Amino acid sequence: MPKIGMEPIRRKQLIEATMASINEVGLADSTIIQISRRAGVSAGIISHYFGGKDGLLEATMRHILEDLGMSVANRRSALKKHDARSHLYAIVEGNFDRSQVSAEVMKTWLAFWTSSMHRDDLHRLQRVNDRRLYSNLCFQFRKQLPVERARDAARGLAALIDGLWLRGALMPQSFDITRAVALARRYVDEQLDGHAGPSTSTG
Repeated sequence: MPKIGMEPIRRKQLIEATMASINEVGLADSTIIQISRRAGVSAGIISHYFGGKDGLLEATMRHILEDLGMSVANRRSALKKHDARSHLYAIVEGNFDRSQVSAEVMKTWLAFWTSSMHRDDLHRLQRVNDRRLYSNLCFQFRKQLPVERARDAARGLAALIDGLWLRGALMPQSFDITRAVALARRYVDEQLDGHAGPSTSTG
């Protein structure tokens, strides 16, 4: 039986080992035995804590999503101005935080997206993440734009963030994070310029 108080440590070790294994050999070839050896624990620990490889992948993605949420929240809480533009910039920057752009995390994200097309639990997790991003973006855009324009702007920015990130994941050797953030911020500016007042639309 695992020692009392060791579960959080073991979980963290296994999550880190999972990302390292996916980075090196991919999800398909990341076996329970290989991951457990990387973490320095017995293979049975994975079944005990996560119920198997599928549960471990879900836990790993939840960990990455928590890091993403924290990176955005920290930037927003540090803002001196609370206008729509500042919050949108913070959301953009949080999505390109270093916790989201390492090789290990990027490859794990790609593995998660692929697996979510075939597993209901991961698909639900993906939908929650997508909806959260869209909702946050839309809320900020609606401070200045009519409702339909705000929705379109939010969809466009979400797609741009995902597209820039995906391009970086597929071509990491040429991924310029600063440039990606600047492009997304420019999109925000283009949507908001000329609409300085709050929206009076309903719906």
